[in-house]
Amino acid sequence: MEAQLIDDGLSQDDFLAESLGRCAFPTPLSLPDDFFSKPPERVIFNTTTGPDGQMPEHIFSFQAPGPFLEIFFEPSAINVGIVTCGGLCPGLNDVIRSITYSCLASYKVKKVLGFKNGYAGLSNKTFAPPVNLTRDEVHNIHGQGGTILGSSRGGQPIGEMVDTLEGHGIGILFVIGGDGAHHGSMALAEEIRRRKLAIAIVGIPKTIDNDISFIHKTFGFDTAVEEARKALNAAHVEATGAYNGIGLVKLMGRDAGFIAAHATLASGNVNICLIPEEPFELDRLFHRIKMRLSQRNHLVIVVAEGVGQDFLADQEGRRFDDSGNPKLKDIGPFLKQQITDFLKREKITHTLKYIDPSYMIRSTPATATDSSFCLQLGSYAVHAGMAGLTNILIGYWNQHFCLMPIKLALKRKKKVGINDAMWRSVLEITD
Repeated sequence: MEAQLIDDGLSQDDFLAESLGRCAFPTPLSLPDDFFSKPPERVIFNTTTGPDGQMPEHIFSFQAPGPFLEIFFEPSAINVGIVTCGGLCPGLNDVIRSITYSCLASYKVKKVLGFKNGYAGLSNKTFAPPVNLTRDEVHNIHGQGGTILGSSRGGQPIGEMVDTLEGHGIGILFVIGGDGAHHGSMALAEEIRRRKLAIAIVGIPKTIDNDISFIHKTFGFDTAVEEARKALNAAHVEATGAYNGIGLVKLMGRDAGFIAAHATLASGNVNICLIPEEPFELDRLFHRIKMRLSQRNHLVIVVAEGVGQDFLADQEGRRFDDSGNPKLKDIGPFLKQQITDFLKREKITHTLKYIDPSYMIRSTPATATDSSFCLQLGSYAVHAGMAGLTNILIGYWNQHFCLMPIKLALKRKKKVGINDAMWRSVLEITD
């Protein structure tokens, strides 16, 4: 990836966080001086040397996310807003809770408003007024799946949304969402800049697929892998409980197979793992299935949802949802039918069980690891917003939280490297 940055024509300027202006107010936080980020403090992007052991010619770095000794906003003079967009993901309520606690307890802002049902809650046509989020209101929400604010896909007129922020006296809008939501975040920041308003847009990246570039891990991913492992282990039990038993499990992963790959490693019971990054041929798949059944009389197959879309193409072409994502055809039932037809042609007795746990996974509460991660993301988002930093995401890179310009994060989607060590490990344990 690091070499690719140069090919993309990126420079250190692309890693700089945007600011609303000079920080003139002292922080209300009572912390030792060592806890505060100093403006020059940065997180190095480059994590490896070149093949000859030499440091790369270009060294890039992200800004550290705070807290800061001086901040841009006078906390008692502003309201802040929170919006959750896109599909559900474990940890959404954890992030909402963390932001609310940090704003009210640590910075003592006037009010925290939760806008309902994604960007629709910022439209002047919405029928749902914002929710006044208090500490009591969010006290126990981290034990619940989903989002107490509701969510939706697709944007609203940018001008309307900025009008809503102005009308509610919002100084910082926290956007918890994925690719589509943060394209909207950039458009909001641009309109705010055009109007010369003092409103910060701070994003918390949400994608259960873990496919945002330049960010090592997004919240909800660890929970998804843990829940996916349970489904794979159940498929293994079903497969071994019948002669020539097959467990076929479809997992999330529109363009990137991180959940499928990591769940395969975690389970240890998968024999074939199919991900979007590595095209496959049906005849080769059938051969692997036939050989495995002849040797061991059972197998488990995991397939990411974005796999094999070329097999499912129709004359209508690809359609898109309200967030601009291509609508995927369902690879699971297709593979189930294809495998069943092949084994019937070969006169191979078998039992095939198909499992799709996708909606159960994305709506489950966060695990302890993810919940802790969400708390830190929310806290750092508040520190960054109070310092007037805008048009940014709270990233996680090289074991450090950092500030990621939204434009940089959306430059391309992260994918499994089929020549990388992780995928080689998957190939080694599947047979």
